[in-house]
Amino acid sequence: MFYTEIRKGNVLKIEGELYLVLWAQNHKPGKGGAVMRTRLKNIIRGTVMEKTFRGGDTFEEAYVEKRQAQLLYKEADGSYVFMDNETFDQNHIPADTIGEDAKYLKEEMICTLHMYEGDVILVEPPMFVELEIIETDPGARGDTVSGGTKPATLETGAVVLIPLFVQKGEKVKVDTRDDRYIERVK
Repeated sequence: MFYTEIRKGNVLKIEGELYLVLWAQNHKPGKGGAVMRTRLKNIIRGTVMEKTFRGGDTFEEAYVEKRQAQLLYKEADGSYVFMDNETFDQNHIPADTIGEDAKYLKEEMICTLHMYEGDVILVEPPMFVELEIIETDPGARGDTVSGGTKPATLETGAVVLIPLFVQKGEKVKVDTRDDRYIERVK
């Protein structure tokens, strides 16, 4: 694979370790050849680094199988149990494999499991989730759509910024990629 083929979401094998591409940008400096600037997350350790690839750089793209699975429940030890939608096999996945995205997981949710050599290396929640607000400051009289934002705790424990007019008990649609409020759900 050449550096120009790098895209967000690719899994690369660099020096024997797997990295998820979080961000990639082709850059042409005023002098010299074009480069690809990237932000990579080590899938095993969870560390994030920035790396620049140049014209002659080649590397291996890891073959990652993506499978749809339903979250059945969270175990007492903090791990999650997913059921494959095709084979009905159950996968016990530690919370540290899921990482920050665990804050959006809810029972019966369909997620994408990224598997490398038979092991789950990454759990991707749906792009958008609809969750109920369990705690937020009450809105003051006169709050409008064009107003500011306030923090809200959702039913899964995630905290997102919502408009002032949205109240406790309402459901909101949230983008899981950047923790952003999208809209109020009726």
